[in-house]
Amino acid sequence: MARGDGKLTHDLIPGEKGPQDACGVFGVWAPGEDVAKLTYFGLYALQHRGQESAGIATSDGHSILVYKDMGLVSQVFDESALGSMKGHLAIGHTRYSTTGGSTWENAQPTLGGSDQGTVALAHNGNLINTVELREMVDELHIGREIRGELARGNTSDTALVTTLLAADPDRSLEDAAMELLPKLRGAFCFVFMNERTLYAARDAYGVRPLALGRLERGWVVASETAALQTIGASVIREVEPGELIAIDENGLRSHKFAQPTPKGCVFEYVYLARPDAVIRGRVVHEARVEMGRELAREHPVDADLVIGVPESGVPAATGYAQESGIPFGQGFVKNAYVGRTFIQPSQTLRQLGIRLKLNPLEHTIRGKRVVVIDDSIVRGNTQRAQVRMLREAGALEVHVRISSPPVRWPCFYGIDFATRAELIANGLGVEEIRASIGADSLGYISEEGMIAATEQPASQLCSACFTGEYPITLPEDGLIGKHVLETLPIEVRTGHDQSIDYTVDADGVGLGVSGGGEGALLHP
Repeated sequence: MARGDGKLTHDLIPGEKGPQDACGVFGVWAPGEDVAKLTYFGLYALQHRGQESAGIATSDGHSILVYKDMGLVSQVFDESALGSMKGHLAIGHTRYSTTGGSTWENAQPTLGGSDQGTVALAHNGNLINTVELREMVDELHIGREIRGELARGNTSDTALVTTLLAADPDRSLEDAAMELLPKLRGAFCFVFMNERTLYAARDAYGVRPLALGRLERGWVVASETAALQTIGASVIREVEPGELIAIDENGLRSHKFAQPTPKGCVFEYVYLARPDAVIRGRVVHEARVEMGRELAREHPVDADLVIGVPESGVPAATGYAQESGIPFGQGFVKNAYVGRTFIQPSQTLRQLGIRLKLNPLEHTIRGKRVVVIDDSIVRGNTQRAQVRMLREAGALEVHVRISSPPVRWPCFYGIDFATRAELIANGLGVEEIRASIGADSLGYISEEGMIAATEQPASQLCSACFTGEYPITLPEDGLIGKHVLETLPIEVRTGHDQSIDYTVDADGVGLGVSGGGEGALLHP
């Protein structure tokens, strides 16, 4: 039977891609509990963060078993698979690819190790010194063959970290992590394990969220607090930026491997996280409602109805209605299962575009001046289709309001936006975007208004996708991007004949990094 290709998407408009989620990680140390099922339900609660592949690793204290495949959590696992995964500790992952393509070989958790032990690792985030890490791996393997995930075709930054953690069989995993983690640049939340111990680590900037919870008979870590609550764990605190946690039969140990410099991703509040997640003490739903209120204050309009684009636009629409006094209503019906399949729509269905995902409620919209709230505009194709549908449903006017500022820059810390050349706000002003999507008016929340809604200091948030000010310095050589390891010039890898120009193929065509990585910052 042919396995799935991982091309799951919510977007049926040809060529359209919105901001893709990060990844979800989960780890549990709980003797006496069914840790495989706890991890399954934890990943189920994190499914929104990645829909390409899913995997779980468990250990019984003697050996590690990994089960992973392409698809949703519910597609990958069944009772039989989970029943075969015994042990007292586990980690899990649900993926959207940010480094390395969406293939089975890149599914997580990744495995590495030696005769003395095994390491399994799951990663949320994106490293920006991937080429440097690849060179470190090559230097360690001069004169001997690279084995494990990299030899099997894994092209993710996660596989590099796994290989480096397991490189020295005479050193404990804890010691290896304390030496390696300060060398990593970029955003990372790791959960990893050997046969006996669960580990969790978060980069010094704390770009992505990671929370620690307590079970009656153990400990849990997860990308979002909602996953902890789903399995009945109490939320203890966030894993601190620059912190490594180890959990085993001796309890919980905490180490600081880097000085914390908080730069949490503001887009977690706008779109990525579940509404019931709590990040740095702020409930995400409340932040989104406040963004809607601020939108109403910054961009008022005379209208009859406020609607939100399901699901992430609805809380902001609620806030806009509360502040403006304009009635809130349901303007779209969402088919929650569109895009959750490997079957690609025919050309006829593609021409229907977004109607397969959203359908307007004509009896609610007809004859009304409508304010439609969405979380962001990337290329603009989705909003153009929404405006057209609302007009066809009888809306007299369509006013678009966006609960984040214009997205002008790509993210290199774990969100896969379009390249900079594809971002509509990079080349057009607000009035030009309004004309492009066909709205009667268009208003974006200000950066100050968005940040105020999070109740976090601006100095402790990353808003690079709106400002272009990247808190973690990007590589100057341009060797960065989703497919950097798949298109890496061979000459940067040690152990090859440097007299040969490996940067071009036989026809003289360059083999450098393609697409959104290298080109994103260079092209308008």
